[in-house]
Amino acid sequence: MKKKIEGVYDSTYKHAVGDGFKVINIFPNGNDLGDKMSPFYMIDYQPETYYEPSDKKRGVNVHPHRGIEPVTLVYQGAVAHADSAGHHGVVGPGDVQWMTAGKGILHKEYFEEEFSRKGGNLQMIQVWTILPKAYKYVDPSYQTLLKDEIKKVTLEEGEVRVIAGSYQDMKSPVRTYSPMNILDVTLNEGGGMKIDCPADYNMGILIMEGQLKLNEVEAGKEQFVLFENEGEVVEILATEQSKFLILNGKPLNEPAVHKGPFVMNTQEEIDQAYADVAAGKFGHLENEVV
Repeated sequence: MKKKIEGVYDSTYKHAVGDGFKVINIFPNGNDLGDKMSPFYMIDYQPETYYEPSDKKRGVNVHPHRGIEPVTLVYQGAVAHADSAGHHGVVGPGDVQWMTAGKGILHKEYFEEEFSRKGGNLQMIQVWTILPKAYKYVDPSYQTLLKDEIKKVTLEEGEVRVIAGSYQDMKSPVRTYSPMNILDVTLNEGGGMKIDCPADYNMGILIMEGQLKLNEVEAGKEQFVLFENEGEVVEILATEQSKFLILNGKPLNEPAVHKGPFVMNTQEEIDQAYADVAAGKFGHLENEVV
């Protein structure tokens, strides 16, 4: 049985994150998708944007996270990061960084120095997945997927990169704390594919480029398509060259209380997170000069 589409969403919430990132918030600002897409809570999408060469530091200064796993996919450009646990690195074109914030960490992320100095196009996505209540306070950690390490399924007219979960017989090495799939897909014009998804899983598709026909409903660039929790099959046809992200997962069926960089189960836990940051319990990390 085919999945019905509950809605096609256009985001009008565009904003700057820190000094440099110019993103479209796909959800939850201005819509209820944060409640309907569990275990996913937020998507910020930086469309392809050209940045002039600069010696100035650009990015997001020190900020905390708790209770979530921010997942960053870079398509163009390069982003450097560091945290209060001593981790640091660079995520470049085709790479994915999967950060488990867990019980709490301070983090900062910037345009990689050479990319910023030369200038160029930046295109990327950050998805927040929610840690289940039982794992909210795990130790912070990273899983980095370099471009060549990502499992791929070659289609007749396209490619599926398996960021989390599985597609056909290909499984991502990423550990998740609840069942989910994140698939990064490119289809040529006229190319198609099929997704089998349990009826009780929440599912949505973000179209970054192109135009798709999804079970006979059309949607296009920078739109998000939400599916109902009925049926198991989605047939996808690209009516023009397309790039899109498929998200589906088993709902956590837990309260999700969000404020700033935290997603917890209760307001008391949110208040405690802010208190713990103020008390220095997330460690220490120097701000940059921006």
